[in-house]
Amino acid sequence: MRLGLLGPAPDHQEALASAARFLWREQGADRVVYLGSDRILDAVVGVWARELVGPRADDFSVMARATEQCINAEPQEIDAFLGREKERTKLRVFESLPGETTRSVDLIGGKVAVMLYDKAYLEEDDILPATLLIYGKSRRPLIKLVGRRWFLSPGSFPHHGVMMIDDADERLQATTFDRDFKQSESQQLTAPRALRMRATGDE
Repeated sequence: MRLGLLGPAPDHQEALASAARFLWREQGADRVVYLGSDRILDAVVGVWARELVGPRADDFSVMARATEQCINAEPQEIDAFLGREKERTKLRVFESLPGETTRSVDLIGGKVAVMLYDKAYLEEDDILPATLLIYGKSRRPLIKLVGRRWFLSPGSFPHHGVMMIDDADERLQATTFDRDFKQSESQQLTAPRALRMRATGDE
């Protein structure tokens, strides 16, 4: 599982689009999650979908598109149509948080991860079971261990805003990238072992 993270990008839609392509095409992300509260990534992905299949680019219109383009089409035209639709479905790799205060809870490499826009909205019920606390509202990227929990943020555009979490070989690794998509920091997300205490009585 390779999870790409994009930070808030108000007024930086072009840079966000480039970063999204980088995580998907060059880094092979299985999911790319936008951690802003404005759903700008949805607009970017919507443009890409319309470039592929036309103005009605949603799932609900696929049968209408098929009827319009394939009913009298040659085999090669039908193959081209199917190829474009396949590329459109691949865009489902991109996701946006559902709202400013809403959190998403996932398992990443067997660890509970809470993703949200602003860490100020974290509650005790979020923190207790989580190993990874991932948030968007941060000017600069952050990979920081606090106690037994990792606080992670890709930062905001134009101050980086790009992070990858990889669970290859059963090890979680977080990597941030600068505005030129060069690796700027990489950290293995291991937690210290819990301290075990044993009480012994007099014999």
